[in-house]
Amino acid sequence: MLTACAIKETCSMPFIFRAGLWKPRTRPDSFQGVGDEGLHWLSDVKTLYGIPVATEVATAEHVNAAVKAGMDYLWIGARTSANPIAVDNIAQAIIAYPNYQNTLKAVFIKNPVNADSALWLGNIERLEKTGLQVITIHRGCNHKPCWHMAHDVRLKRPDIPMLLDPSHMSGDAKKVPELMAKTGELGLNGAMIEVHYNPQLALSDKAQQVKPEDLNHLIFPSYPDQPDVELHWLRAEIDELDDALLDTLAARMDVSRRIGEWKKSHGVPPLQPQRYKQIVESLEGRANHLGLSKDFVEQVWDLIHKESLREQLEITN
Repeated sequence: MLTACAIKETCSMPFIFRAGLWKPRTRPDSFQGVGDEGLHWLSDVKTLYGIPVATEVATAEHVNAAVKAGMDYLWIGARTSANPIAVDNIAQAIIAYPNYQNTLKAVFIKNPVNADSALWLGNIERLEKTGLQVITIHRGCNHKPCWHMAHDVRLKRPDIPMLLDPSHMSGDAKKVPELMAKTGELGLNGAMIEVHYNPQLALSDKAQQVKPEDLNHLIFPSYPDQPDVELHWLRAEIDELDDALLDTLAARMDVSRRIGEWKKSHGVPPLQPQRYKQIVESLEGRANHLGLSKDFVEQVWDLIHKESLREQLEITN
């Protein structure tokens, strides 16, 4: 209630107040949500502050309880979105509830935890059978943007609104403002942001929650022209791939250093010509299969190998 009141008083933008009552957590001993009791709290938020409310559902029982309590919106989380049977059961439960159209305004669907655009698109189609508006939420995968997945869905279903979830995408409240800039660059329709009046008291995901007074400082830029939007999507994909390349190179150098330590302890010289030859031959075959220039791959590999050898020589010397 404190969080809802604070957002109502400070936020200048239209919003929906959402709270997860049934939390699909990784560990059974972690906070699983307050359950059905929280529906009364959300109803109070709706009544006292005139704010539309939403909650996450993962089962038919959740749907029935939420619609009965007068929730305006339902959302399906990333873990549930990974299971098409679960999503279909939710859609059927919505359809089976009497006069659900008089209560529910729309249903949100997050991307699956794995980068599977086909599954996300299939879930959209399952939920469209309810006749409700379907809205997607892009939250990334394991704190990585997975822009290529969202881009694919956006291209194939431009008619479906898409929100950004910078909180889960980053896992860090300090990174939320930077990600919010993407809403305008990519022509997205809004954002789902985790907010708490005192994040340190939050029972889950406290590191990624912003305070209500910080909402108005986040960037909600206007949408650029459509040709620029497509370019920004492609650049977002490139940026993510570049980050992945750097992460992979750093991980490879870490393994090289560990190899150097092993060679030193076993009296093995850093340079192994036969091993080097095997890797080059393998890379040439892969390059041809992937449609990459042989010369390009050899040049890149040569640089990587030289740096790996330098790392090992530092250890063995």
